[in-house]
Formats: sequence, C-alpha cells, structure tokens
Amino acid sequence: MLMTIICMILFTQSCVILDKPTNNSIAVSQLVIAEPLAVNFKSEIAIARLSEVINRVKITNEQKAQLHYDRGVLYDSVGLRSLARFDFSHALQLKPNLIDAYNFLGIHFTQMKEFTQAYEKFDSVLELAPQHEYARLNRGIALYYGNRPELAAQDFNDFHHKQSDDPYRLLWLYLAEYEVDATLAKQKLKQRAKLVDELTWAKQIIYLYLGEIKQEQFMRELTYNIQSNKALTNRLCEAYFYLGKYNQSINNYGAAANFFKLSLGTNVYEFVEHRYARLELDLMRTKEAISVE
Repeated sequence: MLMTIICMILFTQSCVILDKPTNNSIAVSQLVIAEPLAVNFKSEIAIARLSEVINRVKITNEQKAQLHYDRGVLYDSVGLRSLARFDFSHALQLKPNLIDAYNFLGIHFTQMKEFTQAYEKFDSVLELAPQHEYARLNRGIALYYGNRPELAAQDFNDFHHKQSDDPYRLLWLYLAEYEVDATLAKQKLKQRAKLVDELTWAKQIIYLYLGEIKQEQFMRELTYNIQSNKALTNRLCEAYFYLGKYNQSINNYGAAANFFKLSLGTNVYEFVEHRYARLELDLMRTKEAISVE
C-alpha cells in the first residue's frame, strides 16, 4: 500500500520521473523505499524520567539547566522540535554559558528561516568556544539558506579543513561554492575529492555531482554493503536529500521535491539531511509562489 501511494505521488506531482528514464530521470521501479524509523522506546522512557527529576527533585539551577538541555536533545531526536526549543531556551535562562544549547537553538532557527537569530546563536557558541567545529558547520548552513553563499563557503571551508577526507564536509562546501561560481566549484570538487577514500559510500554522491555516474547507477548502488534496515534508512535519508539537490541543479524541480519528501519520510530526525529537507521544500514553494505572482 505504501509503495502504491508513493508511486501515485511521484506520477502526479512530477513529469520528470518516468517509467522509461531519460539521462536525467529515474524510473519509479528503481526507487528504494525506506521503512521509516520508529521512535526508540528508550528515548521515550528517558524523557519521562528526566521530566520527573526536573519537576520533583530539588537540584541546583546548573543541574536543572543540564537536565533541560538533555531532555531537549531527546525531544529533538524524536522530532518534537517545539518542545526541544522550549527546553534549550529554559536551559540557557538557568545557565547562560551552556554552549551546546546555543548551537541547537541556532539549528532550529535555521529550520524556521529565522536566519538573523540563527547567526546570533552560532556567534555566541563561537565566542564562548572558538574551536567548536559543528557551530561553524551549522552557521555555514544558516548562511547558505540565508542567501549568503560566499560567507557560507568560508565557514564550510574551515570545517572541511578539520577533516578533508570527509565527503559530507566536502559536499556542503561544494553546494555553497556552486552558488557563487558553478564551474569553479566543480573544478574544486574534483580536486578535493581525491582525498576521499574510494570505499566511502558517499563518494558516489560526489561522482554523481561531477557527472561521472548517472542517477540510475547511483540508485542501483544504494543498497551495497547494507546489513540492516536502520543502515538502509540512514543511507536513504542522505541519498535522497543529495539527489534532491542534484535535481535542483539540473532544473528538475518536481523530481527534487519528491526526493526531499522521500528523505523526510525516513524519520531520521537527527541527520542534517532530514533537518533541511523540509526547509528545501518550503523554499521551493516560496520560489514557486513568487514566480506565479
């Protein structure tokens, strides 16, 4: 039944995904559909226990701040974003130098398209902890979605230098540089990709972006070396997001939207790709509304 519904959506929302694929399309029969991850019952139990301690046990403000932060992380991991934001904000009221709470709030403000507030939160992290790697990544993402690709590329470049063989760091740097100069971005991607191990699955995304493999081949290899449903779902969350970005770059906007929806359908809430798939859809709808006007 699930497969039938998804196939119907793909056919009705986009004419670029066909039974007989062209060079820039994929047949429905080639799609690998993820089984959405279920909420971990251990997370639910942990949330309940933390709530009980917060509400009933006499503890210091610093201890309470940490518990609010910990519960916020758990809320975030199961997709309860509003409750997570409430806890992160409350944690900072109790302990204003709680670095990771600023970082999470910055991520959430980015997802809400509140970019100025997101920048402020990430700046606060970097003022308190200048070497905080992921605040630089997350600020780069906020700048990227806030239409400041040059500044985003600076943050992504710093993040990439910390681990230059990480394909995901390289991909976000490429996405920002592509917005500045597409031709130069591809040249740099090809050069930097030499540092990425051939056995790393995500290198296939790089090859796709460089035009060295087609989408059909990319799709065929999605299940290689996968041993569990969780591993498959995690991979599909990433793969469909980057397929969405790839299809945007070749103006296949209907297909791009479908891939972002498939990424969202995995329920891998903690992945960067899942976090921003919905933002991608929101931004695409906004652009479409503007073009119609």
